[in-house]
Amino acid sequence: MAEIEHFCDPKDKNHPKFENVRDTEMLLYSACNQMDGKPAEKVTIGDAVDKGLVANETLGYYMARIQRFMVRCGVDPPRLRFRQHMANEMAHYACDCWDAECLTSYGWIECVGCADRSAYDLTQHTGATGVRLAAEKKLAEPQVVDVTEATPNKGLLGKTFRKEAKTITDALANLEVGSVEDLEKKLDANGSYDLVLGENKYTLTKDMVTVKKYQKTIHVEEIIPSVIEPSFGVGRIMYAIFEHNFKQRDNDEQRTYLSLPATVAPLKCSVLPLSSNPEFAPFIKQISADLTRVDVSHKVDDSSGSIGRRYARTDEIAIPYGITIDFDTLKEPNSVTLRERDSMGQVRIPVEEIASVVHNLSYSKQSWSDIESKYPKFEQQESKAFHI
Repeated sequence: MAEIEHFCDPKDKNHPKFENVRDTEMLLYSACNQMDGKPAEKVTIGDAVDKGLVANETLGYYMARIQRFMVRCGVDPPRLRFRQHMANEMAHYACDCWDAECLTSYGWIECVGCADRSAYDLTQHTGATGVRLAAEKKLAEPQVVDVTEATPNKGLLGKTFRKEAKTITDALANLEVGSVEDLEKKLDANGSYDLVLGENKYTLTKDMVTVKKYQKTIHVEEIIPSVIEPSFGVGRIMYAIFEHNFKQRDNDEQRTYLSLPATVAPLKCSVLPLSSNPEFAPFIKQISADLTRVDVSHKVDDSSGSIGRRYARTDEIAIPYGITIDFDTLKEPNSVTLRERDSMGQVRIPVEEIASVVHNLSYSKQSWSDIESKYPKFEQQESKAFHI
């Protein structure tokens, strides 16, 4: 499980980067549609926030970013939806909560939860520790406010309660206005006030604490932030990615491949000499070194067997690109073929350019269509090569 904790102003949950994702189309399965037996609907996250379907911009921003992350990792977009928690499953402290669900052979499974947990987390920490966890927000203009606070007589509290005096002092400082007013009433009526902290009760008298009321000018506002919490089930996401990307060749059901995006594939490229010809060795060494220099993880497969069978092996372990060194590589100008796993398309690229091309493909700086439009296509009957 991996989580993000994003704290924000409870009175202003707009997000400065929301406009960057406003037009993101998402499949949303609202609580109302679930109750009415209606299907999920495709809407932009901007419209969903504007209509109040999604509670606020910050929650919507993270939902859009979750979708972008999932799709870039390999989740199939038509098999991804966001389901809103219904009233009977919503946490009592949550303002809104949506689960990113993936459709698998097990049905729709929750992979990511994205919740607006309001100020519950910091409030609970404050209650448990006695330490007020608040943030300060600078005001546009100074404000004059009324202050009501409990002022302890630290000397007398120290003599009376010894080591526990600091705990009492901190608790008095963290009392809300209503609690301070209640303290004042009981001191006036009874001459004492029982301060309850957990299982302990401390009886305070008028000479131990007084209530002061005054006005002051403030330049900052103290707030207890709300938290937006995306929570990722990494194992479930990985399973969905594997299932969504396990495929078969149209012309041969026995040939399977794992169509992981290059960004998440452990190995980005294979280097495949056509044969064990010793003249290929310098090119294998050069290309491998060039790939390492530009941070492209790769595997050299110089084992025996046809090139088609070796392509099939690399396809099964999700390697997206294959560099083939053949007899044309030995001729001037030296070039190799670059094969793309999913389409099995191949192009011819100069040896000195191949590393940078694979790097750009692996890190989404260029697309395969960009490469096909720039370099000459290489035609080969791969099905025949597989059976040699």
